[in-house]
Amino acid sequence: MVKIVKAEVKQSKVDTDYQVTRGDKRRGGGWYLIWFALMFAMLIARSIMHGGKFGAPAPEELTFTQVLDASDAKRIKTLTLRGLDASGEMTDGTVWTAKISADTNFMQRLSKNGADVRIDDSRGWLGILGDWLPLIASFALMIWFFRSMKKFGSGSGGGIGAMFGHKTKIDSGKTTIKFSDVAGIDSVKKEVSEIVDFLKNPKKYGDLGARVPRGVLLSGEPGTGKTLLAKAIAGEAEVPFFAVSGSDFSGIIVGLGVAKIKDFFELARKSAPCILFIDEIDAIGAARGRNINSDSDREATLNQLLIEMDGFASTANLIIIGATNRPDMLDGALLRPGRFDRQVHIDLPDMAGRRAILKLYAKKMKLDKKVSLDVAARGTTGFSGADLNNLLNEAALLAARDGRKTISNADIDEARDKILMGPRKERKMRPEDIRLTAYHEAGHAFMSVHYKGVTDPIHKATILPRGRALGMVQYLPIDDKVSVTLAEILANLEISLAGRGAEELFFGASKITTGAENDIAMATHIVRKSITAWGLSEKIGLIAVNQVESWGRSALENASQKTAESVDKEVKVWIDSAYDKVKKILSKNKAKVQRLAEELLGHETLTREEIEKIIGKIGKKES
Repeated sequence: MVKIVKAEVKQSKVDTDYQVTRGDKRRGGGWYLIWFALMFAMLIARSIMHGGKFGAPAPEELTFTQVLDASDAKRIKTLTLRGLDASGEMTDGTVWTAKISADTNFMQRLSKNGADVRIDDSRGWLGILGDWLPLIASFALMIWFFRSMKKFGSGSGGGIGAMFGHKTKIDSGKTTIKFSDVAGIDSVKKEVSEIVDFLKNPKKYGDLGARVPRGVLLSGEPGTGKTLLAKAIAGEAEVPFFAVSGSDFSGIIVGLGVAKIKDFFELARKSAPCILFIDEIDAIGAARGRNINSDSDREATLNQLLIEMDGFASTANLIIIGATNRPDMLDGALLRPGRFDRQVHIDLPDMAGRRAILKLYAKKMKLDKKVSLDVAARGTTGFSGADLNNLLNEAALLAARDGRKTISNADIDEARDKILMGPRKERKMRPEDIRLTAYHEAGHAFMSVHYKGVTDPIHKATILPRGRALGMVQYLPIDDKVSVTLAEILANLEISLAGRGAEELFFGASKITTGAENDIAMATHIVRKSITAWGLSEKIGLIAVNQVESWGRSALENASQKTAESVDKEVKVWIDSAYDKVKKILSKNKAKVQRLAEELLGHETLTREEIEKIIGKIGKKES
């Protein structure tokens, strides 16, 4: 059934027309009582037919041998035989039943001993009812089924799914969300602002012969604000907003999706001008015929969606907005002009966007005066709008748990670490493991300061375990980068290998650990990408050699075996050269690295200012 749920605040006119769902009392209660009565009557009929008179005392069950003995003793007064089921009355008034065996002399034996024997081959009304009642009930169910299909399949908002209680939740109403409630995607808001203008002033575009896009496809990573933007468009245009998920159009009943598509569009046409929003549209709009086991019902649903979108009149003032995380999966017919003829991609917010989103959500929070949202924006590269909202919420929970009235920088920092690497773990580590972790992180931290100005500045170093990591060094980008220089790539390569270099330098080659697993993987990825995709290797040259996954192993595409071997050798040359350079730099500054590691052991976490102060102080003593 179609269930209309009122949206943010106001209820649109169409709500009053569809507020009564197709699963109300008019359809359910009476049929359930009739069906129960029929089933009860069947049980009574069977009971009376096989058990004698309804309400009489239970008869005594005898064996065939006992019946013969009673007959020989001339104790049987009457006997009624129905097939192999015998029942009767003894001379003392006892009522009995028995199962007899096929014996031709049995009847003669009873008659000889004075019993009144009767053969019952009649069929009473209870027997007839017991035989015909299941057929009658099935026939009544079929009549109800077809009448329900006719009633709910007429486009009244229920469809065939309503008959089985399958609800399609359609959020409807006028939303109060405006463009001012959406931050961090200013360029996208400009892209869709003309849709708002068209819905407000359709005559302005009609006089010029212009046609507004019938469909707008919003794509982007999860949490980037696709649904929020769709609501803001409807809110700015002050038109009804209808929202449904693509998965709501699928079901176990064939034809259910097609019926629901018809209901959805018919509902919207009655409220034009309006916005129709289909979230996760790839659930019904995936490309057809990609595999042999394709879902014919899903394809029929997609075909109906295409038909409905083609059926929009130029003056209908209906705009459908779809949202998906996977635009590459959509069928080509869905993306052609006249359907989703405008595609808007929403990227993850840049630093300025993250700052704007944090300021928007911070209006509802109680922040300490010392809180710097600029620093929070710098430390959340790759966060979506939903992630940033969750960041401030986690910080608020931490502050409330510790009994503070405001959110501090420490709360935001701890919330970011929790989101990125998991909650802090209380591990029982051996003292030697803790010491080795401190020197490992000290190697990373020192090399980060060594390349200050080339790479992103360090934020902090810690030996507190989180998730699978025993320690970590974090960085705060100054700004968003669209490209990276060769010098920065080489510097980051050496920083990645500095942890293993510090282990070998202070504990010896036989004491190195498996803690550098992620560092080595990152270094290998950087180097291989530099050689095969970015053209930064003089030996390989400006050749793009793509990485592909084949049967669980990495392979090189469009490359000969000789080229693949050359790439592998070049990767090893880059990594070995960087590692040798790291060991030389750390050896030259061994006292600084050692002091940094000892301070980490004492304080567990060091900020950028503390790290630079430690390194600078040692430098002055040595000079």
